[in-house]
Formats: sequence, C-alpha cells, structure tokens
Amino acid sequence: MAAAAGDAATRRKTACVTGGSGYIASALVKMLLERGYAVKTTVRNPDDEEKTAHLKALAALGPLEVFRADLSEEGSFDHAVAGCDYAFLVAAPVALMPENPEKDVIEPAVNGTLNVMRSCVRAGTVKRVVLTSSVAAVSSRPLEGDGHVLDEESWSDVEFLRSTKTGPWAYSVSKVLVEKATCAFAEKGISLVTVCPAVTVGEAPAANDLTSLSIILSLLSGDDAYAGALEHIERATGSIPMVHIDDVCRAEILVAEEEAASGRYIVCGLNPTVVELARFLPAKYPQYKVNTHRFRDLPEKPRVCISSAKLVKEGFEYKYKNVEEIYDSVVEYGRALGILPY
Repeated sequence: MAAAAGDAATRRKTACVTGGSGYIASALVKMLLERGYAVKTTVRNPDDEEKTAHLKALAALGPLEVFRADLSEEGSFDHAVAGCDYAFLVAAPVALMPENPEKDVIEPAVNGTLNVMRSCVRAGTVKRVVLTSSVAAVSSRPLEGDGHVLDEESWSDVEFLRSTKTGPWAYSVSKVLVEKATCAFAEKGISLVTVCPAVTVGEAPAANDLTSLSIILSLLSGDDAYAGALEHIERATGSIPMVHIDDVCRAEILVAEEEAASGRYIVCGLNPTVVELARFLPAKYPQYKVNTHRFRDLPEKPRVCISSAKLVKEGFEYKYKNVEEIYDSVVEYGRALGILPY
C-alpha cells in the first residue's frame, strides 16, 4: 500500500496542449516538458513535416505524443486528452480577414472548443481545463476619453464589432463567444480557467505564424503594412498591450496548477504607446531607421491600461517587465528569423 502511494506521488503529470503546431502552443509544450510533464499534443496533420518538425525536436526533452485531431470533428480529441491531468486549449481557427467571418471563424471556434471540452469530460481524469483566449475579448469596445483600466470584468462589445466590422473584428467576437460558451459548458462540472494574453512576442519552437512579432518589429523593419497594423491596435485598444511568450506560458501553468485559481486572467506585461516605442527604439537601436513622424497625431500616454493585477495577486511575477527587456529578446529573435537585418 505504501509503495502504491509512493508511485502516485512520483507519477509524472500529463498535460494535453491542443494545436501543437501553433506559436503559443509550441512554447507551452516546450515549457511543460522542461518542467517534467508528459505531454500530449494535437495537430491536424501529423504527416506535415513542415508544421511538425519542431515537435520531433521537442521530444528530446521528455515524453511527447502527437495526435491527429481536428476541431471540426466531434470526438477527435478523445485519445489526446485521455488520462491527462490538465488540458490546455490553445488551438483555434485563425483567419484575420475571412470571406465569411461567421462561418469561417466564429462558428468553428465556438463549436470546435466545445468539441474539446466534451472530450475532456469523457476522459474523466482532467482536473482543470485552461482556455487560451486573448485581450481581444477584453479591449475591443468603444471608449471615450482616456484613463480607462480594463480588467477581467471587461468584455469586448460583440454588437459594436458586428455593426462596425472594423479590422479583424471576427477574431475578437470569436474569442468572446468561445469564452462565454465554454464557461456555460463548464458549469456542468468541469474546472475551467481562462487566460487572456496581450499581443504575444518572443521566441517559440514553431515559427509558422509571425504576425505579432512582425507587428512589434515593424518600426525597426520599416514594413509599412505591419506598422499600419500597430497603429490600428493602438487606435482600437488605446495602447499596445504586450507580453513575452515566456510569461504567457508560465501564467498558463500557474493557473492550471493553482487549485484556487478561477475565472479569467489577463496576461499583459506592459501597455506602451506607439509614440513611446518610436521614441525608445531609435535610441536603443540606432542602426535601424525609425520613422518617428508617422505617429505624431497619436497620444503619448496610453488611453487604456489592460490590467493583470488579478494574476499578480495569485503570486505571478513577470520576467519581462519593460519595453527594453522585451525588445532585447525580440530583436535578437527577429534577426535570427530574417525579419530584421543584423
């Protein structure tokens, strides 16, 4: 009996991370393996070597199993979550400018996430589900004036987004509706915590989608389209809410393991403005030509602060606390990927 108790105490925890070919998911898989977890992850096509090569490399860190699963196929996540202690729901349809937003993004996101939730219930072993949402579910709303603080009680305005249809509005709507549908489902008896990361940057094993990184580096790279996206974020959100991917992954694991954790958690390390970035970057990286005049009509101080005070109260401490620490990491990564010249 004592031996059995000892085996249970030393048993390796198992976590499922959906969407292992994605940016945040790949970094989360890596961190979980480094922390001694056995990890099961899902991809739509395990035979696509371009999107799974990083997972083969990560298998050197610890026990990693890759499963085929598709959000649109009911029950396809059953094998991946079977026997898992935790399930991290990261996979989501991503199409920022779809032809049919409701059919291509919103409905698949809601139905697909509920599909995974049903698999977690059937598994019978999942202690907690961690849903990865976004600050896009918090900050997309009409705001007059400045001095606003948005927290976990704040929600993006779905009716406003659907009526104005500005920018990647369907992405924000999908995140809100996924959160609400998942919370309603969890009331049936499964422990759910939601994480809402800000614009996430930093190095990850999967370098398939570099949109956020390219946006944050646009003032240095001179890419006008991505600089326009950076400006859109500020005009829509009131700041450039930013977080390093390492902090996102540490937060995800914290709220999974912390039994008292509940509800939503915003993960946002800082809230600079484009003007602040345009002032900091030329001084720090004089070898790049930053167009400091493009954003002269934007405010110097953030109109909105995305607050992660709730997460900090859980004992979380950010590793990347200011613009310089984030850009030191991100510029080096951008050079390695060829987004920036050396």
